[in-house]
Amino acid sequence: MKKATLALVATAAALVVLLPGVAAAQTDDVTFHKDIEPILQRSCQVCHRPNNMAPMSLMNYQETRPWARSIRNKVVAREMPPWHVDPNVGIQEFKQDRSLSQAEIDLVAAWADAGAPRGNPADAPPQVELPDFGAWEIEPDVIVTSPPHTVPAEAGDWWGDYIVDSGIPSDRYIQAIQTRAGDLRVVHHALTYAVTDPDAPLNDSSNDFFLNEYAVGKNADKYPDGTGKIFEGGSRVRFSFHYHSIGEEVVDRTDLGLVLYPEGEVPDKILYSRQLGQAGELDIPAGQVTRHDGYATMYLPGKLTGFQPHMHFLGKRQCLELIYPNSTTEMVSCVNFDFNWHIVYNYEDDAQPVYPAGTKLHVISYHDNTESHRGNVDALNWTGGGSRTIDEMAFGWISWYDLTEEEYQEELDARANNND
Repeated sequence: MKKATLALVATAAALVVLLPGVAAAQTDDVTFHKDIEPILQRSCQVCHRPNNMAPMSLMNYQETRPWARSIRNKVVAREMPPWHVDPNVGIQEFKQDRSLSQAEIDLVAAWADAGAPRGNPADAPPQVELPDFGAWEIEPDVIVTSPPHTVPAEAGDWWGDYIVDSGIPSDRYIQAIQTRAGDLRVVHHALTYAVTDPDAPLNDSSNDFFLNEYAVGKNADKYPDGTGKIFEGGSRVRFSFHYHSIGEEVVDRTDLGLVLYPEGEVPDKILYSRQLGQAGELDIPAGQVTRHDGYATMYLPGKLTGFQPHMHFLGKRQCLELIYPNSTTEMVSCVNFDFNWHIVYNYEDDAQPVYPAGTKLHVISYHDNTESHRGNVDALNWTGGGSRTIDEMAFGWISWYDLTEEEYQEELDARANNND
């Protein structure tokens, strides 16, 4: 009995020694070149490379290894890569989705936990060709540039407009659009409009046709096939800016790029993009997380094609809900907001929400005015709504196009058949 007991103890001790080795053998299978480098190429290196906007380069093992633990933490928290849709709420099918799957997140975590092994360089994927920093995400047919604007080294925020010729003489339809800031450091946002009135006042866009919005981290707007926005021939372009100083004098010139349908071609549907669901008066007391609700009624049947939350530093989360005429509801999307990334989340064509006439869009915005919120520069004071960066906003940029009643019913029938 004594020998048997000793043998059992020895076996148990051996297992205690071996188990870490077994775990290590499992995680050692995850290596940089075989598993992690392809992920970096697809979702990270477009920013994380020399002389680019990211704080460090991740182009090879030597550059990546010192950041393994930080990469793990950011990836597991779904803070990086910047794609902040809640994966457990609503629609999950998006165009240009740069997010990582749970399997990829697990690979990154296992690699870092195993000591970030390099593996065999022969397993490395071929190098990918990356666009130049600040390059167009589209191939514009027309580029309209704002006049030079000097932002002083020290000054209050500046809001104002410039109106310039477009160089487009006849009616054309826009297929894709992008605003490219000249200097990312000073352009808080830039709105662009088509100005059809030759006598339009300089600082009043109320009669203009909205084109595009730029804010930090904003991607290009590529419209669904068969849809577009009209640009009336002879219209000018209004650039409506919000600039802020950064401690050095900067001269900015911002570009608006347009991809146009061929002359004479008319898309099937006109696409609209608007600020919808604006909350009323914002009341965000110090030390509190608040919720504000805004609504917009869609008077015709239609399809939602994209959703971009808009808040400022205290923004924490924004959700888009549809309230149907029969009082049923559908939570379409929730986004964990990060002021550094104003991303348009464009739904895949087959996943675009379809709604009947009379549907209400419900935009739910959460602001965090506590010390724990890293975007908060002053948790001791009340914050309200306003146009300054330190003020707050709460609305969604919504893109959609209208349907006829017949088209709406056909779309419902087609989706029902696909689900059978």
